[in-house]
Amino acid sequence: MPSTTVETPPQQDGASLSHGLKQRHLSMIALGGVIGAGLFVGSGAGIAAAGPSIVIAYALSGLLVMLVMRMLGEMSAAYPSSGSFSAHAERAIGPWAGFTAGWSFWVLLCTAVGLEGIGAAKIVTGWLPGTPEWAWVALFMVVFCGANLAAVKNFGEFEFWFAALKVGAISLFLVLGGLAIFGVLPGTDSPGTSNLTDFLPNGGEGLIIGLLASVFAYGGMETVTIAAAESENPVKGVASAVRTAMWRIALFYIGSMAVIVTLVPWDSQAVVEKGPYVAALDELGIPGAGQLMNVVVLVALLSAMNANIYGSSRIAYSLVERGQGPKALGRVTSGVPRIAVLASSVFGFGCVLLSYWRPDDVFPWLLNMIGAVILVVWIFIAVSQLRLRARLEREAPEKLTVRMWAFPVLTWVALAGMVAIFILMAREPDTRVQLYSTGGMTLLLAAVGYAWQKARAAKS
Repeated sequence: MPSTTVETPPQQDGASLSHGLKQRHLSMIALGGVIGAGLFVGSGAGIAAAGPSIVIAYALSGLLVMLVMRMLGEMSAAYPSSGSFSAHAERAIGPWAGFTAGWSFWVLLCTAVGLEGIGAAKIVTGWLPGTPEWAWVALFMVVFCGANLAAVKNFGEFEFWFAALKVGAISLFLVLGGLAIFGVLPGTDSPGTSNLTDFLPNGGEGLIIGLLASVFAYGGMETVTIAAAESENPVKGVASAVRTAMWRIALFYIGSMAVIVTLVPWDSQAVVEKGPYVAALDELGIPGAGQLMNVVVLVALLSAMNANIYGSSRIAYSLVERGQGPKALGRVTSGVPRIAVLASSVFGFGCVLLSYWRPDDVFPWLLNMIGAVILVVWIFIAVSQLRLRARLEREAPEKLTVRMWAFPVLTWVALAGMVAIFILMAREPDTRVQLYSTGGMTLLLAAVGYAWQKARAAKS
């Protein structure tokens, strides 16, 4: 196996990352992190394609995500690191794997920061017409970049309150929806099962499109394993987050999809135009509820921006700490990798500018390039867990405080599921370009990482 010994770059003031995240921060990040912008914003297209069978699509992809999180939790509890899966891939497979997984995820997170800023700005300009979108994006960037530059506890506090609002809102949505479905919500009639009769309106093809849409809505859950490295008790934090992942996914994702498709006809234009949650609340006739949900969507987008600036800076810091990037990004001041935070924010804002300057070529190319990165990361997680589990059982079984279920059978099942999704992406014209573009970026990064690895080996 290739050596994973690397030099640690010099750090400003001799500092290292702080442990400023409290257990309440980590618990709420784990709880709210599962309620991503993809759930509120991207699920409408999935419902329009799959109809009521979107519930099956979210259940299938949710099972896959549960397995991935369990694998990641096992490794992160044994080896807490701000590099998370990137550090695990390096330890299990080799430096080139850590390089590839880490930098591809960094590009994904930085681009997502820009996309979420654009989405949030569109909501605000809808309330305040005539104000420029770019100015709102710039404001959001300054706020969250500043918060992340100051101290990790600022990131934690933002996420704590963002997550509390998201959890409260979606819990209230589920309660109101459930009451309406059972006919006990005043002023509304129960739809019964009338909206569920055409369960597969577009056949298997529609279900496949819904499945692909649902897979990418789950992206972002990995942040909690990155954040755990800066918490007071990393092992306890990871273990708690992973063990509760199953009910969180079942309740927030699958539960809310079931409520929406029961309340609203799947082919309603409002599902795509207004968003499924706003459409469902409008169906209940609750005054102002739709606009209130728009506030929640805005919070979800801002939360994702904050989390992605944090996550991208920590991934970059970890890569540099392992000698896999520009040393400047690894400098830490007052427990924060500030240059990494700035670099990640600048890259994200650059993506926003591209959306204005080159909306027809460069920007779509960038979006396609990151389209399937999360699947690449999941594959690295599964392969790393297969290799590290055997090593842990042999060398340090006491570190296995979180264990993958039915190992190695379910790990192989998850890998088979990922391969199946790649095949489905290759079949669909809309996702085929994403698959090939992501594949090209991954191969390029792997080649650079392998060349770096060989050069380091030759010097040592």
